[in-house]
Amino acid sequence: MKILKFIFKFILLPFILLNVLGVIFFTVKNKIYLAGEDQTHVNYLTKNMETLDRTNATFSTFDSAFYNNSVFILSENHGYADVQNVDEQLFIHLNKKTGLRFYIAEMDSLRANRLNVFLKNPVADLALLKSVVKDIAIRIPQQSSQQLYEKWLHIHAYNQQLAANAKVEVLGLDQNFEETNAKIGRDSSMLLNFFSMVEKRGLRNEKFYGLFGYFHSMQQGVTEKIRYPFAAKLRRNTAFPQLQDVQTIACLTLESEMYLPPTEGMPTPPDQKLAYLNADGPVVLVKGINDLKAVTQPNSMTIFHLNNANSPFKNSQRLAGVKVNLFGDEVLPNNESQVTTDFFQHVILLRGSKSLSPLK
Repeated sequence: MKILKFIFKFILLPFILLNVLGVIFFTVKNKIYLAGEDQTHVNYLTKNMETLDRTNATFSTFDSAFYNNSVFILSENHGYADVQNVDEQLFIHLNKKTGLRFYIAEMDSLRANRLNVFLKNPVADLALLKSVVKDIAIRIPQQSSQQLYEKWLHIHAYNQQLAANAKVEVLGLDQNFEETNAKIGRDSSMLLNFFSMVEKRGLRNEKFYGLFGYFHSMQQGVTEKIRYPFAAKLRRNTAFPQLQDVQTIACLTLESEMYLPPTEGMPTPPDQKLAYLNADGPVVLVKGINDLKAVTQPNSMTIFHLNNANSPFKNSQRLAGVKVNLFGDEVLPNNESQVTTDFFQHVILLRGSKSLSPLK
């Protein structure tokens, strides 16, 4: 009994206390980084927001200047079901509003061409669509899902209503999925592939829309080593000046579940869902996320326009970037002169999104 008391007192108790102190320190540190509500930002957000219908978003609060841009990018952290709904609805909205018909995709040209065959065929080839969705897992396992399949099925049905010269088309910008020894980075490769398609097909006067991972959508150099994502490279390019006009709509999540299928080198929960990778920690942290939380309701989907008149986001870094604890890459401003609207101009907050689910 004395031995057990000794072990507990001098070995187990210090270990337990050390862990408790570690948790407390970690929690306090996260809370300080996230920051509380800032009334100036909250007041602005209240006047520049629109609650969206999860199944039929109208996007009625974009101003006329928004539609004059050439490239529209919706960004995500992969794995959330609501993003696929937003992607479908925003693409169709832009098609109806501006005639935009080119969907630029984080997939290679081989899969994009097969997807285009599916979209053009009056009869939906479900086997062909499933094969494309399955192949997406080669590059983005968290996106290959039943919801991705259903999104393209819906876009196929919409496409059949359009005139022959107005059909939507997918441009695959990514490196070949089977490429393992690429000589240049993905963002540079996507830029060059994009420029090549624009030049060869005479698309200089077209508009483009696409869904990309969060990093790729940032319009400024990020991190201390100054990495330039795809959207930043677009903004900096001189070969196609019209493609400098980019609008990024960033998706952030609260109280939501992320899909995490079995992936090499990554432990997967039994139900393939993670509920602790939202913007308010403990792993992923977005400074100022509490401002968005303060003006929205649980289980809602809301868009905020950060670049309207008198926006405090033009003079601050609240929401600008993602800090990551424990594992993963951070996407943060690399200098104090950068402001939130340098990186993106709109935010969609998804509260209570379900995770994507495996393809049936």
